[in-house]
This record gives sequence, structure tokens and C-alpha cells, in this order.
Amino acid sequence: MSYSTIRIALLLLASLAIASARPIVRHIRSTHEFDRLMKKHATETGLPVIVDFYSDGCGPCRQIAPVFKKLAKEMEGKAVFVKVDTNALHELSSRYHVRSLPTFKFFLGGKKVQEFSGAGEGQLRQFAQNVASQSELENVLLTLEELTKYYGEKDASKNEEDVAKIYRKCVDQIKSDNPDDLCVGGVARKMVKSLKKKYGDGPSTEKRFEAEEAEEGSASDGTPGGDKQQRKQQKPRGKSGSPNLHLATKEQLLAEIEKRLDAEEDAKVEDEEDDEAEFEHSWIRSEFPERVTIIGGGPAGLSAAIYAARAGLRPVVVAPPMGGQLQVKGGIV
Repeated sequence: MSYSTIRIALLLLASLAIASARPIVRHIRSTHEFDRLMKKHATETGLPVIVDFYSDGCGPCRQIAPVFKKLAKEMEGKAVFVKVDTNALHELSSRYHVRSLPTFKFFLGGKKVQEFSGAGEGQLRQFAQNVASQSELENVLLTLEELTKYYGEKDASKNEEDVAKIYRKCVDQIKSDNPDDLCVGGVARKMVKSLKKKYGDGPSTEKRFEAEEAEEGSASDGTPGGDKQQRKQQKPRGKSGSPNLHLATKEQLLAEIEKRLDAEEDAKVEDEEDDEAEFEHSWIRSEFPERVTIIGGGPAGLSAAIYAARAGLRPVVVAPPMGGQLQVKGGIV
């Protein structure tokens, strides 16, 4: 093995020490980060992504923020919760046609499946649980090997070429990210259901995505040996799927290092985040730019002051000391 390859292997070993835990609520800082996160969970974890489009100056956004975080803790491991500041990321809010705040959008397989606007806790919980349940139902993988074996037992008239065409039809119906051209998700479930109705039972399936904390070598359907062999033939999933360094080619090492560098970048972002203080400055009276000066003490000025105070700001009304119908002119609300 060349010296350069050894250096790559050492870098890869060093990157294995990177913390893999994700924050409870992730704050998106760029469009690239958002797109990468969506692709990762569409192709590697299968977890739904729940996005809160918010703004610091939005009162209802502040009211629902603690609920959003609490729900993220309750559903940890079942869904990924992220927040997008519409003032900082105009491109994302424009791409997803965000017209009011807060707006919650629910993604599965990289595609939007549900959305609603407003600070409704009940609606947020219901939609989040629905998309998590849908994710579990669609965590299905039907392999070509299992389908071939199934037709060999149920319909000997179908040769391998015929089965491959049937499998391809399943693959072509999948609209979400499917880089490995597998029969997965709801389409796979429908195919199994159709075959079960026709032949009495359906082909065996397995989970497309394994839980990150699952132990290496655990079987999805209790069949010893079979699942392990199938996983070897498929794209590696999670930590247990990492290639052995002494067997990997230089190209495989480079690809793995690129993946690890992305994980390192994510880890740095996570370390910088302080979820506990997300809106802390908005509720504490301080010298941070939270003071709002309102010129005029008429009905409109007082209304603006009231809404600003509700949003956690410190409005100051500037108006002539004499005259007018309001008694708070010149004072601090």
C-alpha cells in the first residue's frame, strides 16, 4: 500500500472519533446544509424531516418554539426537527412558498407530504405523529433475490428476465431519492400486498433502514444468516456498514473520507448551537438590539407597542408630552 494511501487511512481512522449525536433541534444555516440534510435522511436513515419556518420578530413563532422543542425530544429517533429562519434564508422560504409564520412542513423521502401554518400545538403533534407512522410503514425493502425466489416457488413460468422486468416496474414507480434502484417504500408494500392477494402469501421483505443504535448483526426478521448476506450485497447502512480499511481501495477510502468530513462539518455546527438559549435574548430585557422606537403615540403607535411587547421586545414610544388622547405618551411601555 502506498504512503499516500496509508495517510488517507490514518485520516479516516482519526475521523471515526467524531461525535455522531445530532442536536434535538437543528438550526439550518445555509441552503446547502438544508439540501444535504434532506438527502441524507432520504437515502441513509429514512427519518422524516419536520421543518419550522420562523422569524425572530414573529410572536406566534416564539410561543410555539418551546412546544416544537419538547416534541422533538419526545420523538427523538423517530423524526428530525429543524428550524429555518426566513429572514436569513430567503431562498428556502421562497422555494417552499412560505407566506405566513410560523409554517411547518413535513418531508419524507425528500418530498413534502404535509404542511400547515399557525401556532397550533395539537395540529403540530398530529402531523408529526402521522409522518413518523408513515415513515415506519414505508421502511420496507424488497430485494430482487427475494422476488426471484418467491416466483420460483409460486410461478415457475416466470424466468429471471421476467422477474427482473417486474422488479424494474416497482423501481420506476418510486419518486423519492433511490440511488441504488431498489424496490422500497410504499410501492414495495403495494406489490407485496398484490402478490399476497394473488398467491395467498407474499415475498419476504426487510427493513430498508436500520436504527442507528441497532447492534451489528441483528436480524430484521429473525432468519439467521440470510439477512447478513443480503446486507453485504447492499449499500452499507450506518456504522456497521463501513468498509474494512485493509481491504478498501484508494477510491473507497477517498469516498469514505468525504463522507466523514461532511459528518465533521455537521458536528462542528452542532457544537456551536445552543438550543437552550434559542430565544432567550428575546425574553430578557437587555442591551441587545431588542429596543424598538415607535414614533407617535396615537392608536397605531400604541398598538405597535403592544404587539412589540408581546413579541418579547422593549418598545419605546416617542411622542409630544402634551396633547393627544393617550396618557402614555413619552413613556416606556
